[in-house]
Amino acid sequence: MENLFALKPGEEIGGFRILEKIHEGGMAAIYRVSRPDIDLPLIMKIPKLAFGSHPACYVGFEVEQMILATLSGPHVPRFIAKGDMETSPYIVMEYIGGPSLHDFVNRSPAAVPEIARLVSALAAAVHDLHRQNVVHLDIKPANVLYRPTGEAVLIDFGLARHAYLPDLVEEEFHMPVGTAAYISPEQVVGRRCDPRSDIFAIGVILYQLSTGCLPFGSPTHIRGFRKRLYRDPVPPRSIKPDLPEWLQEIILHCLEVRASDRYATAAQVACDLSHPDHVSITSRGTRLKQAGCIDLIRRRWEALWPESEPCPAPSAHLAIAPHIMVALDTTHIAEDLFQALRDAVRRVVATEAHCRITCVTILEPSILTEEDNNHQFANSLYTQRLVELRHWAKPLALPGEKVRYHVLEATDPAAALLEYARANHVDQIIMGARGCSTLRRILGSVSSKVAAEAPCSVTVVRVPRAP
Repeated sequence: MENLFALKPGEEIGGFRILEKIHEGGMAAIYRVSRPDIDLPLIMKIPKLAFGSHPACYVGFEVEQMILATLSGPHVPRFIAKGDMETSPYIVMEYIGGPSLHDFVNRSPAAVPEIARLVSALAAAVHDLHRQNVVHLDIKPANVLYRPTGEAVLIDFGLARHAYLPDLVEEEFHMPVGTAAYISPEQVVGRRCDPRSDIFAIGVILYQLSTGCLPFGSPTHIRGFRKRLYRDPVPPRSIKPDLPEWLQEIILHCLEVRASDRYATAAQVACDLSHPDHVSITSRGTRLKQAGCIDLIRRRWEALWPESEPCPAPSAHLAIAPHIMVALDTTHIAEDLFQALRDAVRRVVATEAHCRITCVTILEPSILTEEDNNHQFANSLYTQRLVELRHWAKPLALPGEKVRYHVLEATDPAAALLEYARANHVDQIIMGARGCSTLRRILGSVSSKVAAEAPCSVTVVRVPRAP
């Protein structure tokens, strides 16, 4: 094996020219490198695989080589090349020059808007990872970077699990593996396949950014780890009273002991952080004390027999918790079409128990002057549209945590709906099609444009015309 830790600027390995060493830790060293045919800033990660190295170095590096090569998109570094594990082990990947989430955590507690921005981007990145059938299992501030454009980038996949590749970590280690402060209850008992483990870690980061404290500390022995199987954290608002209830609601929802009680997907976390005024406040958001003795005894009893539900691939898990957007034109009362749309939503809810419904309508921006009376008029129209959405949805009798209502201000309804769908990870759009006309056939309808350009499935509901 080559002595890769003695590399100096100007030397070459695998066709890559060494520029400088930018980091050296206990497990690996990071070099800036370049290659003439690649117009992209690059780094080379070289593990410490000498005699006496920790076994995690071998296993973790092999896992990262294997998994990073399968991933794509803006939320992971672009994979470039890898070296042979026996002779010259290395990974070359895109260099992400933005700040780390660790930088922000060091200055916590942070301002609420900054928390929402940072962690919404992180949740979107985690959702994209789950769509590619990978659970990270080591989400922590040091493993989150940000591009100049704002997207979060996940790094360090040494403990990750791919649904369709061998789990080398599980084969090698028989104790909980992960970073002590962020490891989920199910990881403590050896369950490494649940994407909601990453949601738990997001909750820990939210708690840390909001209060400056870790919800469960950093235990160093298994007894300390096991406390999170039954013990809920001190509510953040009892540490920082001015924290909004909606933010505590999101934090404690992520940190539920049972995975089935957490958010179903990271996309739901991202959506709630982006639209805090739509968060449904439950007892999570208002409590100021930890659970009492009765709840604690019940959880300790349940911890003796942890959840053993099937563990589908992450993408399959996401499929049972879709985000459904229902686009409504409430300015044209067409009760037969409204009823047909309700029927379509009922069919989805009946088959997808963990789905989330967002009812959306369009309000054209006011073209009036900015006088106070006109602001009041615009606000009254906005409120009226919200009331109309709620009135439409009332017969569905959906629980508050399952449904959201949103009014978009736009002059181009189709473009606004498409942008909302992209930004909020919508999996299906349900919308109505109004009657045909010569003008609609010439100019095109909103539903036809949405159906043609949407990043997801689109169901266009029509009312049968009378013979």
